[in-house]
Amino acid sequence: MRLMKLFNLNDPGWGRGNQNQNDDPRGKPDQSSGPPDLDEVWRDFSKRLNGLFGRRGGGRGPRPPSGGLPSLPGPSPRFVLLLIVAAVLLWLASGFMIVQEGQVAVVTRFGQYVKTLNPGLQWRLPYPIEAAQPVNISQLRTFEVGFRGSSRNKVLPESLMLTNDENIVDVQFVVQYRLLPDGAPAYLFNTSQPDESVRQAAETAMREIVGRKPMDFVLYSGRTEVASEVQALAQSILDRYKTGIQISTVAIQNVQPPEQVQAAFDDAVKAGQDRERQINEGNAYASKVIPESEGQAARMIQESEGYSAQVIGQAQGDTSRFDSIAAEYAKAPGVTRERLYLETMQDILSDSAKVMIDTPVGNNMLYLPLDKLMGQAARAAGGSSSSGSHDAGSSGGSAPAAAGAAQAAQGQSGSARASQRGVPSGLDSLMTSPYSN
Repeated sequence: MRLMKLFNLNDPGWGRGNQNQNDDPRGKPDQSSGPPDLDEVWRDFSKRLNGLFGRRGGGRGPRPPSGGLPSLPGPSPRFVLLLIVAAVLLWLASGFMIVQEGQVAVVTRFGQYVKTLNPGLQWRLPYPIEAAQPVNISQLRTFEVGFRGSSRNKVLPESLMLTNDENIVDVQFVVQYRLLPDGAPAYLFNTSQPDESVRQAAETAMREIVGRKPMDFVLYSGRTEVASEVQALAQSILDRYKTGIQISTVAIQNVQPPEQVQAAFDDAVKAGQDRERQINEGNAYASKVIPESEGQAARMIQESEGYSAQVIGQAQGDTSRFDSIAAEYAKAPGVTRERLYLETMQDILSDSAKVMIDTPVGNNMLYLPLDKLMGQAARAAGGSSSSGSHDAGSSGGSAPAAAGAAQAAQGQSGSARASQRGVPSGLDSLMTSPYSN
């Protein structure tokens, strides 16, 4: 407030000194109410400033000569110490830093690696003693080999590679990699250009693996295997150089022959596809025919085994029956002989279609077995139709039956001729009634 009063510019008498002493006494202002001298104001300001810095009575020094500026007071030791402490605290506070998530800070002391700071609020000695360089270890880095951006933008010096069978292929692939959790110092200090080292290692590994494989394997069936082998080989190279880098993925985007031989190669591919198609068709036909043939062979084997079992069983049955008949015949030869004769003739004549009547007169009532005659006719018709449908293979098996039928027909024709001559044959005589004359 005092300074405001001293430098009040609205005062009409400010800066005039004692020039108004000869004026009217009634209008003469008081001596104490006039503006102070500038020298007095400066001395008062110097005294207060000296009191602030710990110097007492600083304003009581000699008055500066007229026309010169007054000298400022010198600093006290306490003030200098306070300034030094504040500067040291500010310098130490500059060592605090915040490491972002997914990053680490590599700390060097006078250029030599000291430690690695994890994400969060960290502290290190301020510059120029220690320096921290942040490194992103979670970022997935990607680069392309053989093309840039699109597969049409080819880089032939990178993509053209020689295979094991001395053919040239155009290989375009992408490599993705990231830093190991503790690989930031190696990434910064072990190699001058770590990203370029990864590119060269991947390209070298791809050329080596492709050089070991034939062209067809690289183009078609072996892409996945080639990519996995390239990733393993490139990772071993980087580990040997201690780059602190881990390769995540090696993806082959496109593999094709050079453009100059693309047309001829397409023709060769079509021919190979036709070959594969024909092989597949042949395998499908073989898969269909072979099981059918095996089934037919198994069926024929089973039929043969069944026929063999049937014949053997029938022979064994006939043998057993003959043995039993022989025992009965030894007991009563006459009766057994007659019984066997009658049974045999019954079996033979049961299929005959003739009815022989041995009587001079026709007064007796005759019985004609029409049902048997009709059944024999139906069986004969069915046998003739079935014999006409057999093939040449079955005709060989029915030859004995045809011969037997021919012999029976000859016997029937002979009996017919004998009956026409009035002489009954042996076969017809068996059909005569035992009660006739």
